[in-house]
Amino acid sequence: MALDADRPRAPRAAPHATHKLKLLLRREFWEHKGGFLWAPVWAGGISLVLTLMALIFGEVAARRAAASGKLQIDGDVMINGLDLGMITSKMDAEDLRKLAGGIDLSMLSSSMWPLIVLGFVVFFYCLGSLYDERKDRSVLFWKSLPVSDRDTVLSKAASALLVAPTLAIGAAIATMFAFLLLLSVFVLLHNGNPIQLLWGAGNPLANAGLMLAAIPVYALWALPTVGWLLLCSAWSRSKPFLWAIVIPLFAGIFITWFDVMNLFDLESGWFWKNVVARLLGGVFPGTWIDVANTDGLRFKTPGDMFGHLDALKAMYSVLATTQLWIGAAAGIAMITGAIRLRRWRDEG
Repeated sequence: MALDADRPRAPRAAPHATHKLKLLLRREFWEHKGGFLWAPVWAGGISLVLTLMALIFGEVAARRAAASGKLQIDGDVMINGLDLGMITSKMDAEDLRKLAGGIDLSMLSSSMWPLIVLGFVVFFYCLGSLYDERKDRSVLFWKSLPVSDRDTVLSKAASALLVAPTLAIGAAIATMFAFLLLLSVFVLLHNGNPIQLLWGAGNPLANAGLMLAAIPVYALWALPTVGWLLLCSAWSRSKPFLWAIVIPLFAGIFITWFDVMNLFDLESGWFWKNVVARLLGGVFPGTWIDVANTDGLRFKTPGDMFGHLDALKAMYSVLATTQLWIGAAAGIAMITGAIRLRRWRDEG
């Protein structure tokens, strides 16, 4: 036993960089679980509650109108005896096409709440991520660990660009399917076939795939906003929110007031759209729609996938724009600046 105790042990291999990043991402998730996970879930839940209230209100109002003899459908179908199967049996191909588009639009609308919340969560998370750790002095603890400033800042950027949108889109997809289940109950109560009216007419799986496919576009488009907010969070000694908002706004006002963009044969609106809006609003999903090529978009017909493929093509056309890549390069540069500022702020 003594010989074994005296035997020199082989040096333990240093953990791989990806393992460190994984642990840092897990740390960010657990510290901000309320914003990353529960905020989109609650937003989706609230939208479902409002949908249920609207269905109940519409049902009660329709029955009251039918009881007074004021509401009829096609002159002979009373709402208190509404037979959805009878109504849909009279639909032609054009009516079914419109129904399919309406169902898809309703599904996407029901899933928007978690995605709207995502924009606010990512905005305030980035703005406070590096400032708060200096404010509460927890940075002294994290600096004592064998983790570099680069890995720490990159984990925060990855959490904002990949982890948060993935969780929000998961909540949005769950909300969309719950919305369909809620409508299915309503359809069944009125002698309708939810498979024909909802699940068959619409295409929830294609909608879910479209939202998941948007994650890379979102990450690249949001890079300048995330980089700017992390830079402000690492630089400002107090009130990072004011600095992050005031500097772009004042720059836009200055450029507009003195017509600086005329020197480059551009209008002041170009600066507001491509600089101010990108620095402050890029974390909100869908803000890239202005630069997307939407010429090939068309409404889909029941049973085909061309409408969703056109939407996917239009969304990925953003990857061919100079606005995205110039913004991404600027975002990477600002994240690099945030890494250096974190080291300087902590050690200086």
